[in-house]
Amino acid sequence: MSQKQWIAGINAVASALEHDAEHVREVLLEAGAKNPRIAEIESRARRLDIDVRRVATQALDGVVGGMRHQGAVARYAAAKTWGENELEGLIEAAEGRALVLVLDGVQDPHNLGACLRSAAAAGVTAVVFPKDKAVQVNATVRKTSAGAADTIPVIPVTNLARTMRDLQQLGVWLHGLAGDAEASLYSLDLRGNVALVLGGEADGLRRLTRENCDSLVRIPMPGGTNVESLNVSVAAGVTLFEAVRQRSTP
Repeated sequence: MSQKQWIAGINAVASALEHDAEHVREVLLEAGAKNPRIAEIESRARRLDIDVRRVATQALDGVVGGMRHQGAVARYAAAKTWGENELEGLIEAAEGRALVLVLDGVQDPHNLGACLRSAAAAGVTAVVFPKDKAVQVNATVRKTSAGAADTIPVIPVTNLARTMRDLQQLGVWLHGLAGDAEASLYSLDLRGNVALVLGGEADGLRRLTRENCDSLVRIPMPGGTNVESLNVSVAAGVTLFEAVRQRSTP
């Protein structure tokens, strides 16, 4: 993430103030806006002693460069980040019920944001993805995630294959989604320490990523298509909430 950036949208700004206020440097709000949530944002920012300005809509349009802002924009000096060295502690703290989402090369920031939103709703332990050849958490991701980027551990890693092996050493089973797999997602036991591994939009799982999975499974599709044809965020939602279903069943 760049050293300074703007985030836009009521949900994104409200979440930043709630979860990561120390990095919010300024809030710009639409002059004359009647939305009560904008008034709440203004009140919270002032309580936190963060600079707030009411400006014309045209000024907000110019700041965010065409992004939909809903009358609320915030300037970040930095963003909350998690380091690779914190993953082990997160797994141990889950006490045998870790649920990790591993994303191998997602390129579209809207897809990453939607994946983070599903991950937050599913109560994941962490989301892991490579630092290279993949989109990182930027302003678009933060907006699309509707605050999820601030509420769950998101961990970019230098070497994804090595991190996957580290997860296995910590007792985490790695299950990759692949359209050519024979086993069904619904045949898995997802109640213990589990990582669900999904590939990027274009090529799916890379070779090394596949080789480091403990199993490969597919999402059954009576319509005759395969997992690669599903949007990655849809596939993430399906797999994560199958884990949630199993973990919620006595």
